[in-house]
Amino acid sequence: MKNGGGLYAQELRRDAAREKLALVALTFPALALVAGIVLVPVGWLFALSFTGDGGGFSLEHYSRLVESRSYARVFRTTFAVSALTTLVCAAAGYPLAYMLSQAKSKTANWLMIAVLLPFWTSLLVRTYAWLVLLQRRGLVNRWGEELGLWDEPLQLVHNLGGTLIGMSHIMLPLMVLPLYAGMKSIHPDYARAAAGLGAGPARAFAGVFFPLSLPGLSAGAVIVFVLSLGFFVTPALLGGGRVIMAANRMQTDIELFFNWGAAGALGAVLLALTLAALYAASKALKNDAWFGART
Repeated sequence: MKNGGGLYAQELRRDAAREKLALVALTFPALALVAGIVLVPVGWLFALSFTGDGGGFSLEHYSRLVESRSYARVFRTTFAVSALTTLVCAAAGYPLAYMLSQAKSKTANWLMIAVLLPFWTSLLVRTYAWLVLLQRRGLVNRWGEELGLWDEPLQLVHNLGGTLIGMSHIMLPLMVLPLYAGMKSIHPDYARAAAGLGAGPARAFAGVFFPLSLPGLSAGAVIVFVLSLGFFVTPALLGGGRVIMAANRMQTDIELFFNWGAAGALGAVLLALTLAALYAASKALKNDAWFGART
């Protein structure tokens, strides 16, 4: 019996090993595609960031990032715009996700389609649509003047405000989706139990529902913040050259100055800062005290 059981266990282990090899073989084409399209160009650009003007190894591009005030301003703008976009999406997305989570299933499904509808439209088209709406002779300024809300056209684009409007519109669904998933997982009995203990609707929401929804809010905030760091089209069009983020500066270094090394160094530093932000967020999300847990 022992020998039979041992042979059967060995056969199971061999089957498991063969299954793993088959899975690796199935994923190999996708991994090769990612390596060829993503890893190789990124690695090449990273190597160029350590190449000086003379062709040898040099840290001059990184030293320029530290010494130049313009690069420091670019990083401040990039992180400030990303943080503000995250705050706007959280402020607008939380009530929307709450309404979706409390609505009937049929109504919530239709509303969710409306939330996801921008995903079916090109980012460039959406950005140009905001440009048409917000420019000096756009629909918003025209309607405002006709209604007597203001006498002269407002400067709604080619500034920080226009950039935030466009980026928040694009990023809002990515905030709503994790929020909605987190809120739907909260059992209604928790709020009923709080009401049974004497808590009013506002106190039950603040003391029970909101802390339980924080994981979804945190996940959405991380997604929106990290993706906002790499925005290029929206700041270029709606910022009008006044809102220069890291991607816009990389394009300038390459197209105007033909300096691939400077662009590579800027991308490498931005990647390092993004990974650091993700690491800090992962540590914060693992801390139950952020979500009101008590041991």
